[in-house]
Amino acid sequence: MLGNVVKGSTSAARPRMRRLWLKAHRWLGLSFGVVLMVAALSGSVMLAVEPIDELINRDLTFPTDASNVSYGAVLENLEGFTKPNTDVTLRPPRDANESFQAFVRGDWRGTVYLHPSTGEILGRRGETEGFMGFLFALHSNLFAGEVGKAVLTMSVIAYLLMLASGIYLWWPKRWSRALSMRWTAGTHRALFDWHRVTGVLFGFVVLIALGSGAYMAWPPLARSVNLLVNDTHSAPPSISGGPPTARTVEVAVQQAQTLFPTAMVGYVQIPTLPDRPIRVRLRLPDDPHPNGLTSVWLHPDNATPIRSDLWSELDLGTHAYAYIYPLHIGELWGTPWTILVFITGGVLSAYAVTGFLLWVRRRR
Repeated sequence: MLGNVVKGSTSAARPRMRRLWLKAHRWLGLSFGVVLMVAALSGSVMLAVEPIDELINRDLTFPTDASNVSYGAVLENLEGFTKPNTDVTLRPPRDANESFQAFVRGDWRGTVYLHPSTGEILGRRGETEGFMGFLFALHSNLFAGEVGKAVLTMSVIAYLLMLASGIYLWWPKRWSRALSMRWTAGTHRALFDWHRVTGVLFGFVVLIALGSGAYMAWPPLARSVNLLVNDTHSAPPSISGGPPTARTVEVAVQQAQTLFPTAMVGYVQIPTLPDRPIRVRLRLPDDPHPNGLTSVWLHPDNATPIRSDLWSELDLGTHAYAYIYPLHIGELWGTPWTILVFITGGVLSAYAVTGFLLWVRRRR
């Protein structure tokens, strides 16, 4: 008799647990589904539109006769942008006939495009100007700065709970029907089966895409990783001097390339305030990050090297960016992964749409 009582109570608990998971899944989706859909769609569209944007704006991105690079000429023409309290990061060309780009973060925020040899300003774009600027701002922070990044991070946590609850609700009694979709059983059934099966098939891939984005957007995640492994974040060295001259920046890049002759120059960060070193970011041949995470810090007065940080020796929280960034933008494993990341954005958007339609039909 005791066995029957236990069995009966267990059987009664299962429907209650299922209803609880179903409510959690439904209301998390209704609360965060739109945010997740916006982030997913904007990311996928960016992958498709970026090559087209470069072709349309060839006058900015691919100037003619750009075989030589002159940091001195570039910085001379950037003097109007290098004001106090303004961060300037240089991106030298990485391919033949590619323009020199300067990312400016101050009273005006955006990208200045320059001819690599002459330093002539080819044009400039505000941070949210153009279709790509609009998409990037929408994708990275929902046009809401740090608040938007926090909302996106909360949405990723909500998706993790939705994935867990969705797997619980999907878990089949008959595995032969685990991935079956009944297209002829009516619209409601077809929507339900598509939502259920694709959620299981693509759920973890979507989680990787969302989780990697949250890791980059929310710095406390990297700090949490360091705390877990008892690691310390490497802070920039403190110096006395600066800001640097154009000649000093040019020499600093040469010094960094001398230390790492096989590396590609990814970025050059110029301090516009005193007490900050010049930072030259390099990509070594074994670094998976497309921009490189190896840093050479140099004195702003004389370009003397102060410290070098190899990407492979960084703290774990920062080292993870070497893989997480190319993973998120679809470059880590070549074209197949790029295509999968693009599809993932559409799948996540379809989750939101089908989930909403199922809720509406249920209310009716």
